[in-house]
Amino acid sequence: MDVELALAADGSGSIDDDELRLQREGYAAALAAPEVLSAIRNGTHGSLAVIYTEWGGPHSQHVIADWALIRDEASARAFGEKLITSPCAARGYNSISAAIDFCVNLIETNAYAGLRRVIDVSGDGPNIGGRAVEAARDDAVAKGITVNALAIVRPGGNVPARLGQPLSDYYRDAVIGGTGAFVEVADANRSFAEAVRRKIVTEIA
Repeated sequence: MDVELALAADGSGSIDDDELRLQREGYAAALAAPEVLSAIRNGTHGSLAVIYTEWGGPHSQHVIADWALIRDEASARAFGEKLITSPCAARGYNSISAAIDFCVNLIETNAYAGLRRVIDVSGDGPNIGGRAVEAARDDAVAKGITVNALAIVRPGGNVPARLGQPLSDYYRDAVIGGTGAFVEVADANRSFAEAVRRKIVTEIA
């Protein structure tokens, strides 16, 4: 397939039930969106391998929807239905580093061989628990994996990153890495669903 994509969504204590549902529904809708399906079809192999995980503290990373091959709307909707209906599992606070390490292992041990390998981290705060996120990012990049990020910016709702530093800048400095790595932002000007669609199209294309 063209891309192995490990989605790592924030399920930590800073994410309430409504926000968790918003993330899951946003990813499910994005994968079945016409522009995303078009990007998949126009790839070299016309297929995407994807897994959806949620992360919390250093010892709380969970597979919500296991690896699936997406080629068309039917396979995309089947994957989306699985991630929407699965129970929540993550606990604790913001170990982005553990989420990256978890996804690296999932990519390295799956049955697929993509032309590109990508970890897609979404979150509303900085790394708190576990090892340094820069170290986890660097180890992933050394294995040929690109780490991208989606910063969820909510007025009054974000865990502070570095003093005076916007969350998107923190993610650019500490989280993303590898070929073509980038940060997308979901805020008052861009809905979560729109940001996810833009991000996945860029990752595929």
